[in-house]
Amino acid sequence: MAAMNASHLVTVFGILGNVVSFLVFLAPLPTFYRIYKKKSTEGFQSIPYSVALFSATLTLYYGFLKTSGGFMIVTINSIGCVIETIYLIFYLIYASGRIRIFTIKLLIIFNLVAYGLILVSTNFMIPKRSQRVNVVGWICAVFSVCVFAAPLSIMRLVIKTKSVEYMPFALSFCLTLSAVMWFFYGLLINDFFIASPNILGFIFGIAQMILYLVYKNTKKEVLPEFQLQEILPNDVVEIRVAEGGTANGNNNDVSAVV
Repeated sequence: MAAMNASHLVTVFGILGNVVSFLVFLAPLPTFYRIYKKKSTEGFQSIPYSVALFSATLTLYYGFLKTSGGFMIVTINSIGCVIETIYLIFYLIYASGRIRIFTIKLLIIFNLVAYGLILVSTNFMIPKRSQRVNVVGWICAVFSVCVFAAPLSIMRLVIKTKSVEYMPFALSFCLTLSAVMWFFYGLLINDFFIASPNILGFIFGIAQMILYLVYKNTKKEVLPEFQLQEILPNDVVEIRVAEGGTANGNNNDVSAVV
């Protein structure tokens, strides 16, 4: 009976994790609707989508390597690969020549060179499947920690400007909820590589929501673009010049879902 209950919980948390992660993958839709309306990528960066695609393909590979508990990981990351690929194709259509070349270079570095090296090296240099699972699991866990740490820059901006304009509550909530689902999923299937990074994701998510509650009613302070760029590196957030001559920082699209 206990084993059956545990199996049911694995399924429940896996499905919930898939649903919430799917919503997180859809978070950039407003960005791409704006790009479509403007027929230009403006100042939006392609790095978040390239990183997200690399993360999804890497975790997808890990899911395929697992002999048990990998189905839920495979399903959401398969969907994530498709969605991020569509985003990037859409981005390339409306990007200017220089930005398009830069984005193609990113895709080559992340999704051909880096992913290809991981794929080839783990398959030919590590004969045992169990060892490959551990090696790829460690790579996924380290990469997930790096992605989860990305909101530190946006949290710094919120504290400096005393404004939550740059940190939507809904996304912070979804990312926190996603971290909770995948933590319990990893815990129930005894997968350290899935559970442990999501502890950090949960902590950062809670911290973001606390900051939101602290600063949600404070008067906005809009920083000039050059000051905003000093606070937020371009590889973490999107910097764009708004119509009024100010700049917005937006890390909505930097996320790890598993």
